[in-house]
Amino acid sequence: MKKSDINFTISLDEKNLPKSIEWNATDKESEGMESTRSISLNVWDNLNHSTLRIDLWTDDMSVAEMKRFYIDILGGMAQTILNATGDEYYAEELKELCDRLVKHVNEENKNQG
Repeated sequence: MKKSDINFTISLDEKNLPKSIEWNATDKESEGMESTRSISLNVWDNLNHSTLRIDLWTDDMSVAEMKRFYIDILGGMAQTILNATGDEYYAEELKELCDRLVKHVNEENKNQG
């Protein structure tokens, strides 16, 4: 059986807030640690039938990047739910939410610029 590892290294400041986030994976195309500004990790807790979440971001992640990050996450979730369950309604609802959020962010950016 093939095994794959994913590792995160989080450097914290004096207030225990993420200063830098690096990650590596055995199946990643490039070699070595790679920097990122945010991670969102969700794990299904079989015992409690709930989701455990870890959301971390560095202080240099902009609000616009954070909004884009979560729109991308929701879009990926739409495809995953379709692949995993075949539930087209559920997937389409998520995609439509993403479309509304993109429109909202674009309007927001237009009004700020």
